Amino acid sequence: MLTATRALAAAVAAVVVTVTAGCGVTRGDASRDLAMWIPNSPGGGYDQTGRAAVSVMEHDDVTGGDFEVTNILGAGGSVALTRLMGAAGDEHTLMTMGLGVVGSAYSFALPFKVTDATPIAQLIEDQEGVLVPTDSPYESIDDFVDAWRADPAGIAVGGGSSPGGPDHLFPMQLAEAVGIEPSTVRYVPYDGGGPLTSALLGDKIAVGFSGLGEFEGQIAAGELRVLAVSGEERLARGPAADVPTLTESGIDLVFTNWRGVLAPPDLSEERRAELIAFIEEMHASPEWRRALEDNGWTDALVTGDDFGRFLDEQDARVASTLEEVGLL
Repeated sequence: MLTATRALAAAVAAVVVTVTAGCGVTRGDASRDLAMWIPNSPGGGYDQTGRAAVSVMEHDDVTGGDFEVTNILGAGGSVALTRLMGAAGDEHTLMTMGLGVVGSAYSFALPFKVTDATPIAQLIEDQEGVLVPTDSPYESIDDFVDAWRADPAGIAVGGGSSPGGPDHLFPMQLAEAVGIEPSTVRYVPYDGGGPLTSALLGDKIAVGFSGLGEFEGQIAAGELRVLAVSGEERLARGPAADVPTLTESGIDLVFTNWRGVLAPPDLSEERRAELIAFIEEMHASPEWRRALEDNGWTDALVTGDDFGRFLDEQDARVASTLEEVGLL
């Protein structure tokens, strides 16, 4: 953990931040303006979700002010979470997050967890996929699982999140479902879909586990193939439409990622209720429904204290998995 702490300190010191101003009309009332922080690079899952939410809120003038979207890169979301915790009492900042940020708080030995921030809302659920380069010898999920069972430590697999994040939890749970001891899995973490794509195409790993939204271009171009998806049903749209689910292949596992929104700690109940109301108004918009459909997301709105209890459950889930594989 000492190494992880030093890595986080270096990332905080050298953080790269990309800022994109909101596209609404400036009204001159800064008290209504909001910031949306994104804990990964442009184009990533948190980025797609956060920008879609901001776009709808600006389109419908939900807040009466402008948004500034900021990508805060580094340490699997721990840099952004550290900044959010340091902004205690800031009533004008929101941050997208999900399982990856829950896990990174453990991976980088942070002195706080996502449950220490102010819970606003869970927004969506998203399937994951099992990805290979097009020239991979694994033509099906059965091909991969057979080879994996024979030599779990010899096949490098990777994901776009730190240990404890969705791309790590998914292969660990898949390993357990097919009779492989998770602690023997050789998992290589990457900071998002871009580095993971490079690792797959550069033969640094044999198989990737991740949400598919970031890989649609490579899948459509024939550079990557999807062996299976992790949800209850096949995807209805996109280049991975009609790829079989794990359960169709006889594997007893359904796995979904989720994304939501936090605010800094120490907000008044009045302000928290107002921020939740903004999200609920956005959720009711036809534009948000269109965003869900266009991105293949499952609607999963949970707000306030209910979302806080969900975060407690997810935090315990991540801690348990990391203990099982010897990382806690």
